Amino acid sequence: MHTQTAITQKHTTSLQVLESLKAGNARFVENRQLARNFYQQMTETAGGQWPVAAIVSCMDSRTAAELIFDQGLGDIFSIRLAGAVITDNVLGSLEYACKVAGAKLIVIMGHSHCGAVKGACDAVELGNLTALLNKITPIVHQERSIHENRNSSNHKFVEAVTHQHTERSVQAVMEQSNILRSMILQGEIGIVGAHYNVENGQVTFLENACYLNNTSDSATTAA
Repeated sequence: MHTQTAITQKHTTSLQVLESLKAGNARFVENRQLARNFYQQMTETAGGQWPVAAIVSCMDSRTAAELIFDQGLGDIFSIRLAGAVITDNVLGSLEYACKVAGAKLIVIMGHSHCGAVKGACDAVELGNLTALLNKITPIVHQERSIHENRNSSNHKFVEAVTHQHTERSVQAVMEQSNILRSMILQGEIGIVGAHYNVENGQVTFLENACYLNNTSDSATTAA
């Protein structure tokens, strides 16, 4: 399997990256991952890196993006923290990934049975974790489709909050980073929300949280 280079990165669109991630996840689910020479990729990326995607996901031990999407060394930036929340540090990392290092697609990926979302649903307070969960709490209150058992014991409620949190996180990137919003609207990069199912390994991409470009100079929005 080839290692990403400056040339392959430059001539890849966000839509192509998305299709590559979908194909990689399909391989992961079917347990037919590509054979890679990681030592060779290590040496080939020693002098530089040209990742095509930046993926924000939870710190959950089951949600390693490189494995879920069957990617190799130098293919993606992986930004992980509890709840995949959008913070200033995450935005700065994404700005570096896309504006400086040339990544073409941002993925904000939540997952089923997320402990951070469950904590927000239960109004957990624990040291510095409290401030992190407070970034999810507004979504807990905004979720109105479920009226009973609005806590972590209700799987449907947790899943509804998780999906809305991911959708809101995509919008937060658009609203809080002038650099990324400009790149997205100009069609230089794309952004999409996703949901990972820890029970079957499948990633679902959220069409109502998606801004993608088909070519290097045109952008389309999926609503």
